[in-house]
Amino acid sequence: MAEVYGSARPRKRWGRRLLITFVVLLLIIGAALVAVDRFGASYAEREIGDRVAQQLTEQKATAEKPDVTIAGVPFLTQVLAGNYQEIKILLNKFSGPAGDGKTIKMDKLDIRAKDVNAPLDTVRSGNGDIVAATVTGVGTLTYPDLADLIGQEGLKLSERDGKLIGAAPFQALGQTFNATGTANLAVKDGVVSVTFADVTAEGLPNIPLVRTLVDNYVKQLAFNLEVPALPLGLKVQKVEPRADGLYVTTGASNVSLSSGGL
Repeated sequence: MAEVYGSARPRKRWGRRLLITFVVLLLIIGAALVAVDRFGASYAEREIGDRVAQQLTEQKATAEKPDVTIAGVPFLTQVLAGNYQEIKILLNKFSGPAGDGKTIKMDKLDIRAKDVNAPLDTVRSGNGDIVAATVTGVGTLTYPDLADLIGQEGLKLSERDGKLIGAAPFQALGQTFNATGTANLAVKDGVVSVTFADVTAEGLPNIPLVRTLVDNYVKQLAFNLEVPALPLGLKVQKVEPRADGLYVTTGASNVSLSSGGL
């Protein structure tokens, strides 16, 4: 019996060592795969960032270096499947031409490309098309910057109850009045139209002559905001007054990323 027990112990030790070795190998392989996965994702993110920066230059727009993140783990699984869940592109300090020598500025432009179809053969060969089902972008245009674009001296813009409110000094009958009105916002073909209505001024006589002066003044405040060309074919779809500025939503569908994206 002593010999039996003596022979079992070495086997048990050998089996334990084998199990430990196997676990260590799995950990090493797992760590290597994670490293390769992250390296591949980082490389792709840099490539996308470089191409977006190139687009900005071509469109005479500027921003800090694009911050690109490919969402979803693992990255290599998405490569093999030929489909990427989401690609995030953050442009800080974005600015671009807005027509008439003016510049539109956004402190941050947050772009998301979702459901990106990129077959492995296309990525490998460079032939074929890579398409994002949807691309959206959001940014905020501050009210002082928007007032500068409108160009009316003394104009102050703010948000009240979800509406854009404008206030500016108004000359009439040899006096200065503070006129206040609600702005109407409309988006058509990527152009944001700003017009004012219901303009009133405390203490201003309600007579036809004065009303005509007010109406003419209101027409001067009308402004078409031409949003500059954005990366990935984004077009303005919606604008919404918020406490910190005019919230701009852009979007596009079935966007080809082959020439300026992935």
